[in-house]
Amino acid sequence: MKLNTGMRCHDLCPKMEMEKVFEQAKENGIHQIQLAFAKSISNYDFTTGRYNPGFARYIKEQLDKNDIHVAVLGCYINPTHPVESERKKEVARFIEHLKYARIIGADMVGTETGRLSSDFRVTPETYSEDGYQLLLKSMREIVAAAEKLGVIVGVEGVFDHTLCSPARMKRFLDDIDSPNVEVILDGVNLIHPNETAPEAQARVIGQAFEYYGDRISALHMKDFVFDGENQIFKHVGEGLFNYEPFMKLIKEKKPYIPMLLENSDRERFHEDVAFLQEVFDRV
Repeated sequence: MKLNTGMRCHDLCPKMEMEKVFEQAKENGIHQIQLAFAKSISNYDFTTGRYNPGFARYIKEQLDKNDIHVAVLGCYINPTHPVESERKKEVARFIEHLKYARIIGADMVGTETGRLSSDFRVTPETYSEDGYQLLLKSMREIVAAAEKLGVIVGVEGVFDHTLCSPARMKRFLDDIDSPNVEVILDGVNLIHPNETAPEAQARVIGQAFEYYGDRISALHMKDFVFDGENQIFKHVGEGLFNYEPFMKLIKEKKPYIPMLLENSDRERFHEDVAFLQEVFDRV
């Protein structure tokens, strides 16, 4: 079985005119993307309040022209911003992206779950019950809009964000209780500094599939090493990530799931895909 791969647009090429970005993807044989408007597109203003359905249809026409599907429309906000006025702005921006997604045909709008700090620094308060409840407040506002629009919200756990573990993600999915919320699984992002051993990684990934495997709808693929507490991203196959048990679960449970490479580039993309395919075929 051939993997259903793609990549983030802002890894493919520098920020430029939208029409050229999509042409670059087509020229490089990339037909599935994660698209973050603000990171990739230079010639249009995507600040909140500028959405209109005609513009969204134009984006859809340009995607279709270049045979591109948006697996994840990236809108990476901080839903646990401690300043209420700023938190509301973050939520409003995400809800506006839901409207774009509905028309351009994106599978979901994706975000990580933030930190309880105004400058996004790593802080112990992020893991507190107050941080978790603030996340729920934001996501309930977002999910109410997603349910009305018929759009999926993709939520990604990260070891130093509010949803810092598979157990926390499971609690969140139970509490939010909506079919419009799915999981973007980035195995690397779930690995804490004290869980880098292959057996520890396999345990963490196994927990994710045990707790909410039915809700995993997209994957991010990269590699990593740690410098103390700091996680440093690498090209696939050049770090510590234990791909075999991960790919085995994908093969058994998630055929053709969108698999988006992160921290790749136009020169490396097809080589990185070949590496992942080899592992997938072998396990």
